[in-house]
Amino acid sequence: MILFLYLVYLLLPMALLFLGSFGEKWTNTLLPQGFTFHWYIDVAMDPSFQRAFFVSLLVALLTCAIVVLIGVPMAYGMERGKLKRTQFFTRLLQLMPIAAPPMVVAFGYIILFSSDAFPYLGTTWLLILGHVVSTLPYMVQTLIGDIRHLGLVQLEQAADSLGASFRQRFLHVVVPTLRHSILSGLFTVGALSIGEFQLSNLIAGFLNRTYPIVLLQSFYNASGFACSATVVLLVLSIAASLLGTGAPTGTFSERKKAV
Repeated sequence: MILFLYLVYLLLPMALLFLGSFGEKWTNTLLPQGFTFHWYIDVAMDPSFQRAFFVSLLVALLTCAIVVLIGVPMAYGMERGKLKRTQFFTRLLQLMPIAAPPMVVAFGYIILFSSDAFPYLGTTWLLILGHVVSTLPYMVQTLIGDIRHLGLVQLEQAADSLGASFRQRFLHVVVPTLRHSILSGLFTVGALSIGEFQLSNLIAGFLNRTYPIVLLQSFYNASGFACSATVVLLVLSIAASLLGTGAPTGTFSERKKAV
C-alpha cells in the first residue's frame, strides 16, 4: 500500500505533464482540453530554448569530461592510498552533496566571483565548475564501491610481478577494470547536470542560461508550452538515468578475463 501511494505521488505529476503537453488548453480543470502537437513544435522552434538546450548539453558534456579526469585518480588515491586520513576524506566527500547543497555553494560563488579580483560570475566556465563540484561526489562514490569489490589489489600485484610500472598498471589495469562503473557514473553525472537548477539559476548569465532555467520562466506563459518543455527535460534525464543503471557491471571473474 505504501509503495502504491509512493508510485502514485511520483508518477501522477509526470502523467499530468505528459497529458498537458498534448492539450490545446488547460485552465482551471483537472485535465487539459483538446489535442495538439504544436506545443512541441513551438518548443523546438523557440530560440531561447534552442540556445538553452545546447548550453545544457555543452555544460553536461564538459562536466562529464572533467569529472572523469578528476574523479578516477581521486577515487583510486582515496581507496588505495596509504594515508591514515583517507577514510575521513572519503566520508567527507560522500557527505558533501548533503552538507553543502547547491544553493549554499552558489551563494559562495556569488560572493567570491562577483568581486573585482575574480569577475567571473555569469560565465560558462564558472557554471561548469559548479556542476563539477556538485556531481563529483557521485562519480567518486561509484568508483570507490567498485574498487573495493573488484579485486584490484590482486590484479595490480599480478601486473607488478610482470614488471609493469605504476603508469602502466593504472592505464592498462585499473581504468579498464573500472570502465563499467565509469560509464555508469558518467550517465549519472550527465543526468544530474542536465536537470540541475538551484546552482545554475543563481550563477548563470543571461546568455548561458541552462534548460531548466528557461523552463521555469516558460511556466509564466502558456501551460501547454511549459508542459512540452518539461517532458523534453524529463525524457532526457530519465534516459540518462536508465542508461546509467543499465550499464553492465559483470562479476570480478568476467572483468578479469576482459582485462
